[in-house]
Amino acid sequence: MNEKDIERLLEKFDQSGLQELKIDGNGVDVYFSKLANKAPETAQVVTVPGAAVVEPTAKSNEDYKLKASMVGLVYFAPSPDKPAYKEVGAHIKKGDTICAIEAMKLINEIKSPVSGTITKRLVGDGDMVEFDQPMFEIKED
Repeated sequence: MNEKDIERLLEKFDQSGLQELKIDGNGVDVYFSKLANKAPETAQVVTVPGAAVVEPTAKSNEDYKLKASMVGLVYFAPSPDKPAYKEVGAHIKKGDTICAIEAMKLINEIKSPVSGTITKRLVGDGDMVEFDQPMFEIKED
């Protein structure tokens, strides 16, 4: 399946009543979804280059959950032979790259919208993530 086939498939999917479509086999893995979780009314949407995340407007006792801004494969390092962007326990600043999501052969760096310490990874390296799926927990400063 080449790029034009995928574009045609995406166009047909957009016009259909389907909410999700997954094709895997013969070396092809394609997933489309129209499912989008709505942000709670007490949140504001913050746009960061390469990512759209929901940032809470009021501090709570819970760790901030960094969510996937798109469907794709998540990677914790720029390449297999390089160190991770950020490890669990690392202190990060707002705007630091903490992972990347590959979608349709494009690598999108995901930057943190908050400063704090990464307390937990909620997905594995190379896992497929859904839009709005929590990927990291961050204890805010």
